[in-house]
Amino acid sequence: MSAQPSFDGAPERGTINFSVGQPSADLLPLALLAGGCERFFKDAAPFDLNYGQRQGDARFRTVLADFLAGASGAAVDPDTLMLTGGISQALDYACSRLAKAGDVIFVEEPSYPFAFPIFRDHGLEIISVPVDAGGMDVDRFEQLLTQYRPTLVYTIPAFHNPTGRVLEAAHRERLLALSRQHGFTILADEVYQLLYHGTPPPPSFGTRIAAGNVVALGTFSKILAPALRLGWIQASPEPMQRLLASGALISGGNFNHFASHVVRKILEAGELAAFVATLRARYAERAQAMDAALGKHLAGVVRWEKPGGGYFFWLELPDGTDAATLEAAARAAGTGFLTGSACSNAGGLRNCLRLSFAHYSVSDIHEGIARLRRAFVR
Repeated sequence: MSAQPSFDGAPERGTINFSVGQPSADLLPLALLAGGCERFFKDAAPFDLNYGQRQGDARFRTVLADFLAGASGAAVDPDTLMLTGGISQALDYACSRLAKAGDVIFVEEPSYPFAFPIFRDHGLEIISVPVDAGGMDVDRFEQLLTQYRPTLVYTIPAFHNPTGRVLEAAHRERLLALSRQHGFTILADEVYQLLYHGTPPPPSFGTRIAAGNVVALGTFSKILAPALRLGWIQASPEPMQRLLASGALISGGNFNHFASHVVRKILEAGELAAFVATLRARYAERAQAMDAALGKHLAGVVRWEKPGGGYFFWLELPDGTDAATLEAAARAAGTGFLTGSACSNAGGLRNCLRLSFAHYSVSDIHEGIARLRRAFVR
C-alpha cells in the first residue's frame, strides 16, 4: 500500500507546487456566484429553505439536464439525475449503496489518489487494471474477469487523472457490453469531461445509461467552484433505485439543497456555459505553457504526452529512477510534484510523477519547470 497524499489547501507561499490539483484564485468566479445568490433570494419562497427532495430539486434537475444535453448533443431526462455533494461524496455514497465489504472493485492503474482510501473505507478489494494509450486496457480487463467478479468498475474516462488520457469510444462500448454480461456497475468519474482544450472527448457515459449498468459522476467543483460541494449522478434505472433508497436521504433530503438553488439561477441565465468556455481557453494556455517549458528544460530527461484537456501531465523518468528520491531536491528548489506511487494502489509506478498546470499562471509554470530542472539535473 502506498502512502497517500492529503489535502492541505493552498500551497506554501513562494512555492510553485505542481501537485496542487485545484483552480487558481483568478478562476474562482465570486461575481458569478454572488449574482446567483442575489437572484435566488430575490425570487425565493420560504419552502425553498426547507428539506429538499431526495433526488434533488426538480427545477435544478431540469436546467441541469438542459445544460448536459447542450454539452453532449443528446437529450437528458431529468429523472435520470440526482444531486450529490461532489465527486468525493458521490463515490463514497455509491460504494455504500452499491457494494459491501469484501466486494471487488476494478480500478485503473494509475488512478486518482484520493479514490483509494474511499474504496478501502468500504472494505472493497481493489484490483488494478493498467492504462494504455486508449485509456483503460480493456484486453487486460477481460483477462481479469476470468479471475475476479467485480461489483464495481471505477474509471476516469475523460482526461484521466493522472495520465490525461481519454478512454476510446470502442473501449467504452466493450466496457458497456461487459457490464451487461457480467453484471458489474461502471462508476465513471467525469470530473474533467467538459474541460477539453480542443477536440471534445467521446460523450459522457451518462448518455449510455440504457446500454449497461452505469453511474456517471459529475461535479461543479472544477467548472464553477470547489466550495459549492455540489455535483450530480446520472444513472441507469437499477442503480438509481438503490441510490435513492437511502435512509440518509429519506431522513434529510438531498445532500446540498441550498447550493443547488444558487447554481440553478446561474444555469437558468446561461452563464455557466460561457464560464466553462473561458476555463477551457485558460487551461489550454496553461497546458501549452507546460508543454513548451518541459520541451525547453526537461527534453531527454523525462517523457510526457500533452493532454487534450483536464488538469494534468504525466511524466516518466528513466527506468530505475524513483521520483520520491527527487522530492527533497524539488522542495529545496521551490517546487513540487505528486509521485506516481501515490497514484498506484500498490505503490508502483515509482519512476513516474504527476504535474498539474491548473493552479498557476503561464509565467509561474515556466518558472516552476525551470526549478524542476534544477532539482532533476544535478
